Amino acid sequence: MTEPMLDPPIADAAPSADGITDYDRMHLVTYLRLLDADAEGAEPGEVAHIVLGIDPSIEPERALRVHASHLARARWMTEHGYRHLVLGT
Repeated sequence: MTEPMLDPPIADAAPSADGITDYDRMHLVTYLRLLDADAEGAEPGEVAHIVLGIDPSIEPERALRVHASHLARARWMTEHGYRHLVLGT
């Protein structure tokens, strides 16, 4: 099983599979950081820079797109994906 990492490489799009992927497992910490930042009302560009390592002043569209994709996957994890983690599937 893939272990969570503190600063894993970030893809341009988070997975969209119905189950948990190795990418999801590797990015569990990232997903939690995104959810925390969202709950605090942090600006997506700032979060993209700090959490995802994408400078919004250089790549503004990519920063927002990657942020949105990964935040959506993080939310999916809280609604559906956690079941796979609990069951070990």
